[in-house]
Amino acid sequence: QVQLVESGGGLVQAGASLRLSCAASGRTFSSLAMGWFRQAPGKERVFVAAISRFGINSEYADSVKGRFIISRDNMKNTLVLQMNSLKPEDTAVYYCAGNPTRPGSASNPTQWSYWGQGTQVTVSS
Repeated sequence: QVQLVESGGGLVQAGASLRLSCAASGRTFSSLAMGWFRQAPGKERVFVAAISRFGINSEYADSVKGRFIISRDNMKNTLVLQMNSLKPEDTAVYYCAGNPTRPGSASNPTQWSYWGQGTQVTVSS
């Protein structure tokens, strides 16, 4: 059973940076495509970024492109989301997700098999 545990969330001011981490266990980390999603209160869970098993390919939602960077360290079983130039609209619970194969549509949460419990990110104006 794959377990994903996020950390690194918090309360920051607009323009600041945060670094989220996701620790994986229960399966060889490099066998999983990984992604980040977020969910604001009263809204659906939406795609943020995804990365291929060996980190060669990545993709981003337009809303975070140029500000967020997804990366992974397969030796440390860790997924990272570096978030820069944060905006109040980035406020949400952030979830990491994993899947044994690269989802046909990475932005579709139903195509991801494994989920963490989430970490809260709050950006004040």
